[in-house]
Amino acid sequence: MTGPKTNEGATKVGERVGTRAQVRYIRSSATKAREVLDLIRGKSVREADAILQFTERDIAIIIRKALASAVANAQHNDGQDPEELFVAACFADEGPTLKRFRPRARGRATRVRKRTCHITVIVARMSERQLEQLRRKEERQPTTGRRGRIGGRAATSRRERVARSRQAAAAAQGHDHEHDHDHDHDDEVGEPTEAMVEEALEAEEEGDGVVVDAETDDADADVEPGEPTPEMVAEAAPDAAAADDEPAADDNTKGDA
Repeated sequence: MTGPKTNEGATKVGERVGTRAQVRYIRSSATKAREVLDLIRGKSVREADAILQFTERDIAIIIRKALASAVANAQHNDGQDPEELFVAACFADEGPTLKRFRPRARGRATRVRKRTCHITVIVARMSERQLEQLRRKEERQPTTGRRGRIGGRAATSRRERVARSRQAAAAAQGHDHEHDHDHDHDDEVGEPTEAMVEEALEAEEEGDGVVVDAETDDADADVEPGEPTPEMVAEAAPDAAAADDEPAADDNTKGDA
């Protein structure tokens, strides 16, 4: 003898406890659907939805819709929290088979069976032990950042490393600036000391009053010219005579013209 069915569970022998959703007359074989259902059985609703989203099977789209329908039924009809649900059971039953024929050689025909199936997904609330394990697992995992790639702790540590590197770069730049400033001060020329003045005077006395320019190193520039020697006069006499003959030649040329 069986009792009435309820949303919280079932009283029939062999029937699972939980909230169900069923999709009937799916144009696919039950074998193909069972291969995908085996992937989500016993998983949490969030994990099962992620698995179905990235499964490269056409039947996975229909199974995902059935899972969403079961979660909606549990939330609105039974007042369950979707975050605490898991896939308690999921199975595919064979539906009616459509008979078709395909023409073959020599006037024969081959039977084509177009199979259908009924997909059932049952979700239920996890036990307290399972919920506690799920909470601990979520606490160990870092929370996702803004872009979903870097966790909260990783993003915080990265910001700290960037701040430290920037401070180190600023300190190094300030040190280099101070070092250059010190070199500039070293290049400046100060007032001469008494020792420097005494050394300059002694050098002047030893050089007999001849002062050498430090920039040009030309000692003859500061020496006064003296009287010409006889050799210099003898060398200059032929040049002067040649200079006197040149105007005379020019006058004769003019007279002939």
